[in-house]
Amino acid sequence: MLVDDQEMVRVGFRMILEAESDLAIVGEAGDGAAAVDLVDAARPDVVLMDVRMPRMDGIEACRLIRDRRPDTRVMMLTTFDLHDYVHAALRAGASGFMLKDAPAEQLVEAIRIIANGDALLAPSVTQALIDEIARRPVGDPMAFPGLETLTERELDVIRLMAKGRSNAEIATDLYLGEATIKTHVGRILAKLAARDRVQAVVIAYESGLVTPGNG
Repeated sequence: MLVDDQEMVRVGFRMILEAESDLAIVGEAGDGAAAVDLVDAARPDVVLMDVRMPRMDGIEACRLIRDRRPDTRVMMLTTFDLHDYVHAALRAGASGFMLKDAPAEQLVEAIRIIANGDALLAPSVTQALIDEIARRPVGDPMAFPGLETLTERELDVIRLMAKGRSNAEIATDLYLGEATIKTHVGRILAKLAARDRVQAVVIAYESGLVTPGNG
């Protein structure tokens, strides 16, 4: 589903995505409120959501959509500085960020990644998240159930996740198989009750488990 207040932007995205045999546009909306109203009927796997829109911005719409349809993934689209929005959007349930002027092939690949249940945590987004959380007081680890149950290996994995490493890169760093890393990531998400690796990284930074100096 495409959500942007500029029709020409939606037209451009539609042309790119409709050229892909495995992607289909199931709905469009011009603001966040309309997107929330449409999501139940359209039942999208992925929502491409502009950040700044009239009536309701993309962050609030993301929060409401994720509450209403937890299986629907949201990727935020922006032309603005990521630092202003990344933390709020990830807290709202976004599974990733993409700049509107990104190459078409990157947009298509990002949609596939998110649709497959992963999260798009690009290095620029990771750095924006680190910078934002570094300015905040560290939370009480006791406020984040499950942290104390992580094993030493799972701690190694989540620290690398916090650097924006993919499963393949983590496997290389830890001299383990990629399937083993995938299993560790799954256990981390389960223990932290995190919906995806992005939320797990947010929890890791907010709790102080990972800090910008040791992440």
